[in-house]
Amino acid sequence: MLLLAGAVPVEYLPLITGKIELTEKGVKIEGHDLDINRGFEAMATSAYLTCKQFGVEVPHALVAGDIGKRDGSEKVYEHLAANLPTMGVAVLTMHYIMPDLHRNKRVVKTVQEMGDKKPFLIADAGSMYVAKTGKDSLHYDIFTPDLGEVAFLADEQADHPTYTRGFIFHMEDDVPELIRRAYDAGNCPKTIFVKGSTDFICQDGVILEKISEPKIETMEPIGGTGDLITGMISGMVHAGLDPAEACIIAGLANRKAGELSQPSPATQVQEILKYIPEALQIVTANRG
Repeated sequence: MLLLAGAVPVEYLPLITGKIELTEKGVKIEGHDLDINRGFEAMATSAYLTCKQFGVEVPHALVAGDIGKRDGSEKVYEHLAANLPTMGVAVLTMHYIMPDLHRNKRVVKTVQEMGDKKPFLIADAGSMYVAKTGKDSLHYDIFTPDLGEVAFLADEQADHPTYTRGFIFHMEDDVPELIRRAYDAGNCPKTIFVKGSTDFICQDGVILEKISEPKIETMEPIGGTGDLITGMISGMVHAGLDPAEACIIAGLANRKAGELSQPSPATQVQEILKYIPEALQIVTANRG
């Protein structure tokens, strides 16, 4: 099973878990409809479409409402820590969630105690922050940072991206150096996908691929496009692809979907999502 875990900014949404459905209203989980905009819902939709494209079981979700009060995020952490060994999860993607060092360590401990049955771990956004801050990055398998976040990973002293030291932020034009520092500090798992005007796919500190074409400049201000990448990677790892290959295909397909959608700065991410299946088909065919 591919399990997508996170929180959504919906007040009073209880902890829900179940197979993801797509409807005209958006993402449907355990009878609850969630609008597809950005964040968790965009990531979940991208993962769903990717799983469909590769002919594997659609993802399950574990999600709760959290408008910044931490209550929903705490419920997600607690459920994972208590129930993960019995849930049959092969791939776990942790996404937008309020960082909670103590509770995340409980989840990591649970995963490690599962031995050979532990799930493949992917982290983005808040889940990546708390993994790095807790010095647990090496227990994960893939991170998907943007440039600001890889600067945070490169700063061995910062415990949140807000506190990344200025001289490191000023190194954003030298992404390979940021990547080197992040790996040397032990703040990266084996594989990372660095999202930017040029995407960098790295393994064990080595840059395997740089993706800069097609360059769709109007995609830059559209919120949620990074979430599509995380969703595609999750779906392809679930389908059995090598993690690095999944990252490369996701990077190429994200740009191809943007090209196919012909976006303007006013385009919403759900318009790009419609082209994910076609983009994946084109990219995988071109890669043989």
